[in-house]
Amino acid sequence: MITAKIESNSITLIREKNVESAVDWFNQHKQSFYILGWCYFRNQHQIEELFYRSIIKVNEELPRFKNKTSYETWITSIFIQTSRELSDDRSLQVSEESELHKDLFKALNPLKQLEKEAVILTYILGISKQETAHLLKISVEELKDHLFSGIQSLKKGMGYESSFNGCKEYHKNYIDYLEKTLDRSKKIDLEKHIYHCQECQDDLSTFQDIMLTILNFTERMDYVPSGFMENVKDRLAEKEKHRQRKSKKRKKIGLVFASVFVLVMSIGFFTGSFTDLYYTWTIKDQQLRALLQHNLGEKLNLVAESNGVKIRITGAIADDVQTLVFYEIEDTADDNQYVIGYDDDGVVVENKSEIMNPETYPRYHPPDLKSDINNKEKNVYHGKMSLQPLTKDKGTIKLTITKLQKIVRDSSDRKRIIPYEDTGYETGEWNFDIPVTKSPSKEYALAGKTKVEGVPVRFEKLTIAPTATILQLDVNNGQPQKRIDFLNVDNLEVNNKKVKTDIYGSSFASNYMDWSTFQILFDPLFGEKPKEINVQFNSVHLTIQDEKTIKLDASKGYPQTFEYAGSTISIDKVEVGQPANVVISNREIKNRAYDSLQLEVVGNEENEINSREMNSEGVLIDKNGVEYDINDVSTVYEEIEQPRYLATVQNIMLESNNTGEKVIPKKLVIHGYNTTKYLDDVVKLSLKHN
Repeated sequence: MITAKIESNSITLIREKNVESAVDWFNQHKQSFYILGWCYFRNQHQIEELFYRSIIKVNEELPRFKNKTSYETWITSIFIQTSRELSDDRSLQVSEESELHKDLFKALNPLKQLEKEAVILTYILGISKQETAHLLKISVEELKDHLFSGIQSLKKGMGYESSFNGCKEYHKNYIDYLEKTLDRSKKIDLEKHIYHCQECQDDLSTFQDIMLTILNFTERMDYVPSGFMENVKDRLAEKEKHRQRKSKKRKKIGLVFASVFVLVMSIGFFTGSFTDLYYTWTIKDQQLRALLQHNLGEKLNLVAESNGVKIRITGAIADDVQTLVFYEIEDTADDNQYVIGYDDDGVVVENKSEIMNPETYPRYHPPDLKSDINNKEKNVYHGKMSLQPLTKDKGTIKLTITKLQKIVRDSSDRKRIIPYEDTGYETGEWNFDIPVTKSPSKEYALAGKTKVEGVPVRFEKLTIAPTATILQLDVNNGQPQKRIDFLNVDNLEVNNKKVKTDIYGSSFASNYMDWSTFQILFDPLFGEKPKEINVQFNSVHLTIQDEKTIKLDASKGYPQTFEYAGSTISIDKVEVGQPANVVISNREIKNRAYDSLQLEVVGNEENEINSREMNSEGVLIDKNGVEYDINDVSTVYEEIEQPRYLATVQNIMLESNNTGEKVIPKKLVIHGYNTTKYLDDVVKLSLKHN
């Protein structure tokens, strides 16, 4: 039985002596643990392996022993855990069984694992029920149930009848009664009942015999094989020699490594690479990591939880372009990923009017499903949201989130989201006070101009901000026959460093006289001072003025065709009515000059047209002419190379002001068309010197 208790000062001594003390302790208690080992194994080789591994594990775990339980209980728990692990190891399932103890444990074999452990720990090793329950990670009441069912199972193996025939309501009191721990009132009640119930008398007598037999197991099994602990010690000694040889080798390598490490650390502190390495280790989001490595933004750890969903704000940065908030959302209850919405639905900045610029709009950042960090865990999503820029140098954003959008991934490709589907939401309330300090931006006046499809373009300004790079250019749209609606840039190269265009960030800024101003956004350049600047275009959207009028007559048969901009266009339908309806189409898209037509339908002069409504159908094609179905939800617009939308059907409806008066379509007037031209021009720019 394990009876010796170890004082706290002895634990300190054991820690100092390491493995030798663990061996000595097991040697003192080898009888008890040898018996416990037979609960799991049936030959000496297996139990030697069990002692060997348990001693190693005790030695490894000793520095973490906190005295929350007794030292004996702690070691016993390690021994039991190691026993369970080894009992599942097929390499140790030796078929031979020691003859010496076969009869002794034969009766225990039919017991379930917990029953066997409960019986041996409680009655053979003499551990208290409270400690046994703790070791087996069950309650004391559950332990009593396992003890009773274990003893009941032992009856058959020991030659008794297979079950107890007494009154079941008293079974639960047998153990406490025989151990003299039963409550007095229950004890009196049981004794009165037994006096009148012969079956319960027989049950209790048999139960007592079995308990006494188990308690005598230790006295009958007073033999641990000769040389058992010596074999274990020899293996441990060999392991220690091997460890020392490896330690000497590591020390030699360590001296070399230490020299290199000192050099690296010195370089790190002088160059800042140590800070870079720190953020590489601690920050998962690449953009936030890059910002922090350039001493931009704030590293945060703000947490709020609602309905089992935890939102952690990991960082924030503000500049003249936007305020970026980086976050991590964890569903603690299920395998769901959530993203913060981008349409202000469920996201409120309580003090927006006090600290933010109302004249700008937050940028759109779509869910990033391709990054490694968002594909590691099914219940965690890392994202960012854009808020309006600050009007002050610093402030605290009082952010309240009440709704999260659930991400539903495409089953055929988990790096895609299923669009246009009611994906569901998670509601709750997450409140944050986010401290932010506005980081400065730098503006550089540019000198450079070019022509795109004959239209003059001049480059005005380059703004380098922490969260984005902005190229501002002006387009002269004074020519009535041709106008640039938008100019797409593929990349911006500054000092041999290329940054890609943000397809969601570019915008029209303003008009002045004949000039239209556009702002094109790129990834950040982090304080690069421009020396060499190159801009590469990829396409331009144009409006071409080319007037054509076609007379309409609803009395004639349709469809009818006409030629325009190198294409044959069909008038499919002309209907008089309230509303009137005209449908034109051109499904031939190969080498087509126009994307869509700018047109209107004119009614008879006496008609006062109240409204015009136009609907269209079309297809997407890429730069190489590959066609995509715009209605196919699996089509990912962002992955199409320079997409171009071609209208194939245009439906115009006219409605009159005069109730009940039919509209008669008389003329189809085409004012011009929109088209896309692909470009690859590279324009070299320089800074303007005052």
